[in-house]
Amino acid sequence: MFTSVLMIEKALTSADVEFVTTLHGDEQVSFHVLLQPRGDQADRLLRAIDDVALGELDEAAKEREVPEGDAARPFGERALEVSLQALRASGNAAEGRLIEDHPLDALKGLVEEVGADEVIVLTDPHYVEEFFHRDWASRARHKVGVPVLKLFSHSKA
Repeated sequence: MFTSVLMIEKALTSADVEFVTTLHGDEQVSFHVLLQPRGDQADRLLRAIDDVALGELDEAAKEREVPEGDAARPFGERALEVSLQALRASGNAAEGRLIEDHPLDALKGLVEEVGADEVIVLTDPHYVEEFFHRDWASRARHKVGVPVLKLFSHSKA
């Protein structure tokens, strides 16, 4: 069985589930999902800049209305459960957890813990972070010791 660590920031859509579960053809995959609840105000600023860069001014203005930090935890727990159920319904093994501390430390620890074959980072585009190679996938490639695949989710957060 192939073991993938899947790092996400919101609930998987049905298109996302189909995308990640078909990457290895008919081979069974065991998914270990890490979900990062919404971060702090610095993250909010970067998301707003991304929205402006995409011409989505309404989305940038709404960033302050979205729960952050501890207030985002219940939403993260629900998104994780929905994602795990969808992966299991597709016929794959899936377990997961919320990221409690630094995302890359949590990722490296889980990769080592489960003996992962790969990491899949599935997020919305984060243009500012990607430009400076500060996004999760770019940074993980130097830290986890297994291949890292970066994919974009099929819906806006």
